[in-house]
Amino acid sequence: MGTADRHRLIGELLRTREEATVEELVEATGASGATIRRDLEVLAAHGVLKRVHGGARSLLARGDNPGYGQRELEDHQAKTRIAGVVDQLIKDRAHVWLDSGSTATEIARRFSHRELTVMPMSLHSVEALTANASGRTPELILPGGSLVPGEQSFRGPMTEANIRSLRFDTAVVTPCALNLKDGLLAHDLDDAAVKRAGLESAARVIVASSGSKWNASAVALVAAMDTVDVIVTDLKPSPEDLARLTKLSVEVVIA
Repeated sequence: MGTADRHRLIGELLRTREEATVEELVEATGASGATIRRDLEVLAAHGVLKRVHGGARSLLARGDNPGYGQRELEDHQAKTRIAGVVDQLIKDRAHVWLDSGSTATEIARRFSHRELTVMPMSLHSVEALTANASGRTPELILPGGSLVPGEQSFRGPMTEANIRSLRFDTAVVTPCALNLKDGLLAHDLDDAAVKRAGLESAARVIVASSGSKWNASAVALVAAMDTVDVIVTDLKPSPEDLARLTKLSVEVVIA
């Protein structure tokens, strides 16, 4: 089992229990105790878990914010498939606004070899977009503004103003939650304002969302569903929901 797969498995195990010992993780992964202890140090540094004597404690089980590192482990295969579909929907030389979050980072990895102009909303995506050391890489436009610690995402009036000063061919929005009644949602007002600025500055809006975001809870309204052109998701809507989306002229692509 590779390092990335082992990290994801540890994260998934700690979603279902409050604590896990090194011995339990050795049995689950087949790795050595020394390897597991190194893994736990890395995952703790990324906010996925808290290191305790003899093992690790889940931050999520304690009610703490799991942070970007934990979310990056969640639905990883679905996010990878979604990123591949979004990549296919973007034409070369397009100007793209790219939202923040772990799904957006996966999409940025796909864009890293493309001839595009991209405004990314997080430093995680900036790193992914510039990872291709040789060959073609996108041209980046950074939005400026305040940087949210941990999330490494851009926020604030300067960010919003700089987004609105430009026009994009496509906005790729990764909402925190979505449903047919309310539309696209975010966990806080600042994030919602940035997402709204991005989609209102683009000719086409693609929503990239794993199935776990459908009908999830979030407090801040971003935009109604009729502002969306395409939804890329791994969850096939019910016939009733698909009919409602079709009526709103929203195309659904299953990854």
